[in-house]
Amino acid sequence: MCWNYPLLMGAWKVAPALAAGCTAILKPSELASVTCLELADVCREVGLPPGVLNILTGFGTEAGAPLASHPHVDKVAFTGSSATGSKIMASAAQMIKPVSMELGGKSPIIVFEDVDLDKAAEWTLFGCFWTNGQICSATSRLLVHVSVILSVLNTYQ
Repeated sequence: MCWNYPLLMGAWKVAPALAAGCTAILKPSELASVTCLELADVCREVGLPPGVLNILTGFGTEAGAPLASHPHVDKVAFTGSSATGSKIMASAAQMIKPVSMELGGKSPIIVFEDVDLDKAAEWTLFGCFWTNGQICSATSRLLVHVSVILSVLNTYQ
């Protein structure tokens, strides 16, 4: 199993909470916790008060599930599988707790009718193959406006 960009994924989750003056608990993947532990060290070094950012390591069933269902956790943000996301959402629904989910991947690139076709092709290839396709946000699907498709087809007729 691969976990892409664990520090970035964690920072995306906790930065808005910290910027809003909230405390945060970050439970990283049990397969990639080291960079998030380093984030806690950096936060300590720059003077973030103790208890503002908390890192909880462990397996999802023992650490993540109790955290997501805890009555004093006001919001859950999760990146991972649809199966785990479904469990988190069901648990949060019991307390009408807001959740934000990033599940699965397969990010599309959307091509509008006013596109610079050369740039769209360049960025599609970059997004898909930048990390040899081994990234959950790879632009591996194209959603193309019908006028662009017809224009390309007309060019080659």
